[in-house]
Amino acid sequence: MLRSVRADRRTSPHRSPAPLGARLPLVAAAVVAAGLTAACGPSSQPAGSAAPSAPGQSSPALASGTLSATGSPEASPTASASPSASATVLPSSSPTPPTGARSGSATPAKPPRTSAAPEPAKIPGPGYDSSADAQKQIDAALRAAKADGRTVLLDFGANWCGNCKAADKVFGQSQTAAILGASYHLVKVDIGGNSSANSALLRKYSPSGGTYTMPVLVVVSPSGTVRTDTHVTGNPSLTSEGINAFLRQWAS
Repeated sequence: MLRSVRADRRTSPHRSPAPLGARLPLVAAAVVAAGLTAACGPSSQPAGSAAPSAPGQSSPALASGTLSATGSPEASPTASASPSASATVLPSSSPTPPTGARSGSATPAKPPRTSAAPEPAKIPGPGYDSSADAQKQIDAALRAAKADGRTVLLDFGANWCGNCKAADKVFGQSQTAAILGASYHLVKVDIGGNSSANSALLRKYSPSGGTYTMPVLVVVSPSGTVRTDTHVTGNPSLTSEGINAFLRQWAS
């Protein structure tokens, strides 16, 4: 009996413990894992999520937002929905010109318009020029009146006429000269000589005939229509007040 037991002991395989060198790496790995768990604590991040970034480092979400603003197809939904994502798009270096404006061209400023008063019309001196071509002078005055809107004043008289000299004296006064220059083209026609042409002009513009009292003042519109004739209406007072009132009345 004793022999069989010993024989069994000798025949059964003997299991030797694992070598110490093979067990040390496993023990060390378990110790390191336990230390990390104790130092960091259990992770609150769900599986597969990225660890939070340290201050000063750009987060993956911000980086993906920048790519989304620049048109990257790999942008994350969270970053593309951020209202600040569009702020990362760089503006164009050259501003878009407004509609209708040409690029590179500047509209020149228009100079201001000046409403300067027109130059006064030329006023002939005292007396009547018997050698002048009165018809040409009247035609020139009518053309000028059409251009500037003034009225033509015909003064039929003679150098030996006292009333004509009195009227000439008033025409030379500053106030009367200003009215004449602003509103009239004055033509003086000599009818005191033997000029049949000038006498014909008198009958043309003062056709009523009869005895004429000089000076005969005839106001003519730019179109050549007679507006008033002192041979018909009578002369105004040959003073500054009378002549100025007459000129103002027919200037408009």
